[in-house]
Amino acid sequence: MRVFDVLKLVTVNHGEIPTQQVVMTDTTGKPSGVLTDLLRDVLTKTRLFVNLKDMADASDVIDVLHNSTPLPDDVLEEYEKILTQEISSINFATRKDTIELVYDELVR
Repeated sequence: MRVFDVLKLVTVNHGEIPTQQVVMTDTTGKPSGVLTDLLRDVLTKTRLFVNLKDMADASDVIDVLHNSTPLPDDVLEEYEKILTQEISSINFATRKDTIELVYDELVR
């Protein structure tokens, strides 16, 4: 499963995952600030321009953002990397009020 799949399939209270509640962590539970910030940036931009339910895959999201925004290609490349990042599990950390997307190793 990839980050895109999680964002498309998982709902919270029948709505989209709240941007500030999603966190990228490694398998030990250590959060990655860089990946989390990138993911939150992607979520913010996609919610303005894209309905994820209508997208078949991450490349569709990137195509829409490319055609609808002035975002540079290098930024869109980073967006595609985070959307296609493999996820090994999802941890609902209720005490921290977060949803942790757990990755084994980074796609680069």
